[in-house]
Amino acid sequence: MKLLSLPTLIGVVFLLLFGGRLAHAQEKMEEQKHPVEQWEVAFEAGYATKIKNNSPWNYAIAPVQIAFRSPYAFDLWHSERGARLAVRNRMSLIAETFLRGPEDYYIGFSGAPSIELWSSDQKMAAFFEIGGGAGLTNSKGVPGGQGQDFAFNWYTQLGARVQLNKKLAITGSRYFVHHSNRGMTNPNPGIDVIGYNLGLVWQLGK
Repeated sequence: MKLLSLPTLIGVVFLLLFGGRLAHAQEKMEEQKHPVEQWEVAFEAGYATKIKNNSPWNYAIAPVQIAFRSPYAFDLWHSERGARLAVRNRMSLIAETFLRGPEDYYIGFSGAPSIELWSSDQKMAAFFEIGGGAGLTNSKGVPGGQGQDFAFNWYTQLGARVQLNKKLAITGSRYFVHHSNRGMTNPNPGIDVIGYNLGLVWQLGK
């Protein structure tokens, strides 16, 4: 009977010892989902200042948000190498501090589609969001201020995202928000501010 050569014998031993682990590692990699295919929660904070003369008050607002993004609803485009343009849903709870202006705060919610262009290596993405919601402020009844406590919000942001690892990411964006009561009071000066928004994102699930 012909004996196995030493290199062949070493190869057989290597496969016996490590083959199962390598296969398990490969299966685990295949099980890991694309970031856009998972639920995630983000903590976001920003700073924005007045850009229109619809009010005499020189508003400055510091928004803080807890935002949830759903798994993607559909792809608008994808490449053979893995890049993709996906659409998902974003829902957020908003708490704004008025650093300048007669009101002190705004608390509300908003919802919007999030359109995300992902790189093929899943490490970076550009995103665009536009949507709105409603909430409450503490109107003071002063000229140029908000006419009532209930107010709608409309926002948009354009930014970039960097994955630090499979579970954690950071975001940065140019951020615009508008507040008004849609003519429920007269006058209704509204608030228009623009600034920046930074976020820390955690992926949920496996």
